[in-house]
Formats: sequence, C-alpha cells, structure tokens
Amino acid sequence: MSKTTDGKTDFGGALKNLEGTLEEYLVKKAPFQLPKNVKEIIVKFAPYLAILGVVMGIPGFLALLGAGTILAPLGFVGGMMTGRPFLGVGFIINVLFLGVMVLLEALAIPGLFSQSKKAWTFLYWSALVGVVQNIVSFNVGGLIIGGLLSMYFLFQVKEYYK
Repeated sequence: MSKTTDGKTDFGGALKNLEGTLEEYLVKKAPFQLPKNVKEIIVKFAPYLAILGVVMGIPGFLALLGAGTILAPLGFVGGMMTGRPFLGVGFIINVLFLGVMVLLEALAIPGLFSQSKKAWTFLYWSALVGVVQNIVSFNVGGLIIGGLLSMYFLFQVKEYYK
C-alpha cells in the first residue's frame, strides 16, 4: 500500500496504483486488443448484463442466506466430521462476498446507461471483490479465469466511460 506524508497507509492511493498497473498490463501491454466494434457492443449491453446479474444474484443471495440459516449448524458439524471444521465459516464468507458484489453491480446500473466513470469504478470494485473472494476461498481456477477475464474486459472498455 502506498504511504501518505504522515506515514499512514493510503488505501485509495493503493487502489489507484493497482488500477494503473492493471491498465498497463491489460491494455497497453496486452497481447491483443479487442476490436473497436466489440468494445462498443460490450459497452452497449453492459447495463443489461449488470441488470441480469443483479436479478439473478439477489434471489441467489437471499436463498443462500435462508439455506445458510437452516443448514449452518449442519455445515459446522459436517465440516468437523470431514476434517474441515471451518466449512460453515467459508460458506458465510462467500455469501457476504456475493452480497457485496451484487450491491456494487446494482449501484453501477444507472451510470452504465450514461457511460459514467463512476459506474465503471463500481464494476471494477465488484471484480476486485470477486478476486479477493477467490483468494480467500482458495479458488485458483476462478481467480485465474474469472478474475483475469473480467479485469481484461473491464479495462479494454474503460476508455468509453468518462
């Protein structure tokens, strides 16, 4: 993380540095660029894809909360029997990550129609939360495939959001 003049860690500065680094490698040094017409199609359909993600995510989140409430004691017991005593805790953490990602996507929807930079930033934060979720849950496949692809597409269309 970057440091401020008084020696404290600046979280916003660290996020800006990360964004700059990702832009360097996913746009400027990327092995290939998306064609302009593909970028325009992505930007055109992004609001509708975000709406679809929220519409699918909210019931999923609520269902997981309900199932988690009913099955949480069984998850802890089952986890201990299988040698994974924190199985229930991992479930709860993943539900929380899903809730944050759905919320960030919902916040991005109005700005996606007007192609605002703020909407792109909400999607970027949602993708970052997904990356952190994959790291916390040790999901290497999701981290590499999902995280890299989502970041690649986000940074390829970033120039359209002002």
